[in-house]
Amino acid sequence: SKFFGFNAELVAQWNYCTLSQEILRRPIVACELGRLYNKDAVIEFLLDKSSEKALGKAASHIKSIKNVTELRLSDNPAWEGDKGNTKGDKHDDLQRARFICPVVGLEMNGRHRFCFLRCCGCVFSERALKEIKAEVCHTCGAAFQEDDIIVLNGTKEDVETLKSRMEERRLRTKLGKNLQGHQKLRQGSLRKPTLILKRRKPAQLPKVRVGPTETTRSCSEGC
Repeated sequence: SKFFGFNAELVAQWNYCTLSQEILRRPIVACELGRLYNKDAVIEFLLDKSSEKALGKAASHIKSIKNVTELRLSDNPAWEGDKGNTKGDKHDDLQRARFICPVVGLEMNGRHRFCFLRCCGCVFSERALKEIKAEVCHTCGAAFQEDDIIVLNGTKEDVETLKSRMEERRLRTKLGKNLQGHQKLRQGSLRKPTLILKRRKPAQLPKVRVGPTETTRSCSEGC
């Protein structure tokens, strides 16, 4: 639906939690597909395994709190919150964004493409990343790679790309853990026999009595 030509669904995506449908409030997190959530709603979702929620499908890819990133958002000085409603201009209030790009000042209201960095959680407009090309975050200086850039509330094509990257990333992590596990197991199996031999060596050696010694001993006993 549209409100004075402004897409209400778009407003909801940028202002409401994907899970709880409540207004977004800090701490705000985003998943690897670029959806926005209240952190407490994600924690509640992960803890509540019994109930089947209709909105749970939107977060079925979130298996752990590690699958989301807490966002570092830049406040919009022009946003007045609930005070904006007193002006009577509801259309202007809907378009006025709570957050902006800290580099070029664009408002995060759905009209401009925004993204965040998985490595640090900082949020920028896509224009800022394209205009000021760098391999470190514009805000905190953290180094990042192409794989760290996640488009927020992207198109269907964006989500498909992000989903593929997410699956590849998780597969690499899983294979890496399995490889480490096999290496540790192999190292452990190689060390174990050595340790057993070292421990058992004195106990396993039989007491061998040499003939002359026995003779001498028996001789001395006879004498």
